[in-house]
Amino acid sequence: MSNTACQISGIVKSFGPNKVLQEINLDLPAGMITVLMGANGAGKSTLVKILCGVHQADAGSVYLLGERFEPISPADAFKSGVVTVHQSINNGVIPDLDVVSNLMIDKLAEQNSGFFINSEKLKKEADKIASAMDINLDTETLVRDLGPADKQMIAIARAMAHAPKLLILDEPTSSLSENEAKRLFTLLQKLKEQGVAILYISHRMSDINSVADRIVAMRDGTISGLFEEKPLNYEGAVTAMLGQKLSQNEIEINERKREILNLKGVRLANDSKPFDLSFYKNEIVSITGLIGSGKTTLASQIFGLSPNSKVKMTLNGDPYSPQSPKEAIAEGVFMCPKDRASNAVVSEFDISNNLALPFFKKHSRFSFLRTKRLSQNARNSISELGIVCQSEADSVTTLSGGNQQKVMVGRWLAEESSVLLLDEPFQGVDIKARRDIGVQIRSTSSQRATLIFVAELDEALEIADRVIVLHEGNLVGEYQNKSENIPEIVSSFSGSAYKQDSSNYGT
Repeated sequence: MSNTACQISGIVKSFGPNKVLQEINLDLPAGMITVLMGANGAGKSTLVKILCGVHQADAGSVYLLGERFEPISPADAFKSGVVTVHQSINNGVIPDLDVVSNLMIDKLAEQNSGFFINSEKLKKEADKIASAMDINLDTETLVRDLGPADKQMIAIARAMAHAPKLLILDEPTSSLSENEAKRLFTLLQKLKEQGVAILYISHRMSDINSVADRIVAMRDGTISGLFEEKPLNYEGAVTAMLGQKLSQNEIEINERKREILNLKGVRLANDSKPFDLSFYKNEIVSITGLIGSGKTTLASQIFGLSPNSKVKMTLNGDPYSPQSPKEAIAEGVFMCPKDRASNAVVSEFDISNNLALPFFKKHSRFSFLRTKRLSQNARNSISELGIVCQSEADSVTTLSGGNQQKVMVGRWLAEESSVLLLDEPFQGVDIKARRDIGVQIRSTSSQRATLIFVAELDEALEIADRVIVLHEGNLVGEYQNKSENIPEIVSSFSGSAYKQDSSNYGT
């Protein structure tokens, strides 16, 4: 098997009585991108942690370029040529250091680096790496001052600077714009040409269509499907991953009731045209567009994170102009942010306390928390959303990323609101978790207007009654979510502004 960069044979891994991996057999060819799909709990994270030295297998073997590979730590795996870029951005960068130090941190850590640092030489090398990645920013900038997309690109650039034999990428485009994703895909193509094996963990159809040479599906600790024949069978991979076929029934559009939120003169970029929007009770609206289209800016204006006095808003017929999230929440406008690690999940709290944030007052009496009420609230959300845990008293950090996302979304679904803003509620979760979250969003939507901000068009179509498409700060389309409108929605999403007659919007 001269073309096999990494050969995984009979890998078994258990944690106590829980057998997480059961006889995993998988070859990762050199010069190919293998996309790995698996629902939360399928075992894909454990497999990756074995490959990058976090865990050691109980049985089985791994060979890297024909040699036995048994890393005892991530640093050991890294030196051997297995480089992993994790989904959590902060696992790949050091915020308090500048870009130069982040890109050259491994060289700085070398034992033979000496007592003195040649700053000018390091900066030249860092600039060279940044240029190869087409990263256009000042390498002396502190990483904490950069946006999520730039942080992600730096983490990936650091990995690529080490000419890896096996590169593992975990949802690498979750914080990247369309252009940044294209730059990443271009670089992956170069690495393929150099013979690097790439294991790419993603459930995004757009990513898979762009990069996959083959798809591997995992379920319940086993390999449940391998798809190599072109065109790749994405639907078949999803079925293998879940053990059942997902229905693709058209959304039954909710009846639109009275207007709850009205916006006039929305402007999302200096050179964009102002537009008006209305949102109604019992309606779910997907606001979609590529990263950079203005979705998060719009959500921030509505929630008071970025107040804009030029936008005139009414809520239930009354003037609405929140100057902070606290004011918005007091008015019944809630927002679930997209970055659960830094904006939503409190790692020191258990599941029940995370689910009660920021509504502790409701669960208190005379300034004392009512623990029974907190626990019951948590058990309700755990049951409704299918959160996989031992109990509501578990630390939230013991949950998988998808289950943490369910906790974050469940917090806001459990409370009555006039308007619920959900910014990328499906980010970093598998398809089954996405469906679980979507079902709960729709089942609780009757008494509010629900606005869902998503960059993936299939996610928008999967849940909404109405789809609003933004492109570079402009409103380019507004449609009822019906099959006959999909060609026009796709056209608008790609940036081709398509004027739609208001009679097609739904009433």
